[in-house]
Amino acid sequence: MSEQVTPPITVDDPVQAAHQWFVLLGRYCAAVDYDSNESIFAADVVSFGTKSPIVSGLANLRQQQWEGIWGNIADFQVQIDQLHAGGGGNHAWGIVPWTSTGFHEDGSRYDRPGRATTVLERRNGIWLSVHTHFSLIPGTPARTFGSTL
Repeated sequence: MSEQVTPPITVDDPVQAAHQWFVLLGRYCAAVDYDSNESIFAADVVSFGTKSPIVSGLANLRQQQWEGIWGNIADFQVQIDQLHAGGGGNHAWGIVPWTSTGFHEDGSRYDRPGRATTVLERRNGIWLSVHTHFSLIPGTPARTFGSTL
């Protein structure tokens, strides 16, 4: 069952901010809800991903990373109980493993685990991600083709 967390993230504690951020990210990715996901990112975000090397800017991140992956996976879940986080002042960080299901070209399923890092900055009282890095666990197929069902 998903925690009841809603944006914007305005808590004072950086660890709690990272926790809430990953809860929201997990919810939005699983729902393939790009628009809501944008609400937890800074417009000037810089990221690495499972599909794209370096991406600058929120519109580019959505187009070059999220839109090329989210609709081609299933069962995305952040392992929030394994979160490591810290920070102070207006900065926070968090790392967490995640799981998903990928699809080979023939539509057969495979486990697609990975890990994620975020760097958050509090701007005008709201925590936003200014950097993310998503990577697959070594040995996981790099490409997912989506379900054929």
